[in-house]
Amino acid sequence: MPRSIAVALAALLLMLVAGPASAQAKRKRFEFVGPGGSIQAAVDAARPGDKILVKGVHRENVAITTNGISLRGLGAVLRPPATPAQNACVDPSDPSGSINGFCVLGEGNFDTGEVTREVRNVTVSGFRIRGFSASGIFAFGAHNATFEGNVAKDNAEYGLAAFSSTGTRFLFNRASGSGEAGIYVGDSPKADALLWGNETSDNLFGIFVRNALGGKAVLNASHDNCLGVLVLGDAPGPAGDFRFIANRVSNNTKACPGNEEEMSDPVSGVGFALSGATGVNILGNRITGNVPSGESLFSGGVVVAKGDGGTAPTDNRVRGNVILRNQTDLVWDESGTGNVFRRNLCRTSTPAGLCG
Repeated sequence: MPRSIAVALAALLLMLVAGPASAQAKRKRFEFVGPGGSIQAAVDAARPGDKILVKGVHRENVAITTNGISLRGLGAVLRPPATPAQNACVDPSDPSGSINGFCVLGEGNFDTGEVTREVRNVTVSGFRIRGFSASGIFAFGAHNATFEGNVAKDNAEYGLAAFSSTGTRFLFNRASGSGEAGIYVGDSPKADALLWGNETSDNLFGIFVRNALGGKAVLNASHDNCLGVLVLGDAPGPAGDFRFIANRVSNNTKACPGNEEEMSDPVSGVGFALSGATGVNILGNRITGNVPSGESLFSGGVVVAKGDGGTAPTDNRVRGNVILRNQTDLVWDESGTGNVFRRNLCRTSTPAGLCG
């Protein structure tokens, strides 16, 4: 055989052998963690694109810093460990050492919110996360994180929370019994968040947007909280540019006392509150039965007012909603400019004349 033909055949054979091996190297890996196994060990060994399937009850606090990995719970439960791992899921700002359940963490400064490296395209789905002294799921410096089909119950601060993050997707989660908010989006000037099909109940706030701009909330249910949906501007920065479409915000009658240490007022019986918010659209929602059961500084189906720091609400639009059976259906303190109330089905308002 001529040497040139032999070399060509050898090269072709090498390609045929190497091709499948190369494809195998790029193929996503699946890791299974059963009862008694370590989720954190599987996360630490994971590469971008890997999927980790989890069953059973696990007592861990799990930090995720690798791009592109997916954790899928198959009836899995995450509970606080007797001795927390000293990873980034331990709240660095809390001297008591409060711990989060799952943390999706980029790099940066927690105090200033500056992110120096994002963690990208992480998914956490299908877990029951209960009883953590901070949050069930906590993200910082995350880009395009997805939290789907999780149940966060009785966590001391937030059920699911994203700080200094962009493109976070909260899909079909349930969050209840949180000391602060069931779902939180904060400290994110380019939040671009999506909240779709979630249910929040028995929290201080069902959904809380603070110091964050950009997002959409569709087909969520927020009920039996002290306050259903809060968009809080001016403390410490602007909040808004959010669209709330076809959500059900009802029976938020729970009473939460004020907290002197945190300088918070008692609250009960509030559906939506836009406090110093800007550019919020509340369109086609059903907002009913939000009546206080205890002391509250303010109450109503939709309340639009100045923030605690004096920032006036601007360019908010409340249109085409059913707003009925609240203590007062629509409340506006008449501050700010560009606020529009139009084509809402409601009966009572302060000042008079906002319905219709």
